[in-house]
Amino acid sequence: IGLIDYSNKKKIINFLKKKLGRKSLEVIDIGSHEGETINLFLKNFNIDKIFGFEPNIQLFNLLTKKYNDKNVFLFNCGVGSTEEYRNLNIMIDSSSSTFNSINLDSNYYKKKNKIVTFLSQKKELFKKKQIISIINLSKIIYENKINKIDILKIDTEGFEFNVLKGLNDNDFKKIKFIYFEHHYDLMINKGYSFSDINNLLTKNKFQRKYKIRMKFRKSFEYIYENTL
Repeated sequence: IGLIDYSNKKKIINFLKKKLGRKSLEVIDIGSHEGETINLFLKNFNIDKIFGFEPNIQLFNLLTKKYNDKNVFLFNCGVGSTEEYRNLNIMIDSSSSTFNSINLDSNYYKKKNKIVTFLSQKKELFKKKQIISIINLSKIIYENKINKIDILKIDTEGFEFNVLKGLNDNDFKKIKFIYFEHHYDLMINKGYSFSDINNLLTKNKFQRKYKIRMKFRKSFEYIYENTL
């Protein structure tokens, strides 16, 4: 976790600690990247199991070297509403990689491209494409015999709604907290709005309990709690 996001993450962890205490937790981490959230959860909670999903093969290989814990289970695939193959647009700033197309004309892209290319001394933000297998979240839950999910964390750069649509009604009931990012800038062509996510979660008896703006970005982090 960079210094820019440190204070936000500390607040989020403190919020979840008050809600979950020291009980043994099962976590699904979709968009594990370099293991930032896995590290946070292992450090701050009593973790029984973490299921981490990272589609970028280079990052996945780093994760497998980093974690040989018996309670960390890693998967090299994307997570979405249907089983399919999609191109992952990999960026120089790997945390910005996305399954969606990029709006090259957006002001946010132009600004980010200028900053990242200057710092990395590369010509453009986009690096390459990688073909990725996408799996349905309810199928993951079924195949891994997951009976409860204390925290479902989703950080997929504009693919969050697709991930949630892969849950059936019964599996929504297994989840206590859903923690996710939503970008309001126009760099990523998501094809959905925040209200689509909110309506889906509200329909499944979740209520928004926490919201915090990410520094220097038009993005927010949200936590929804199951009220059943």
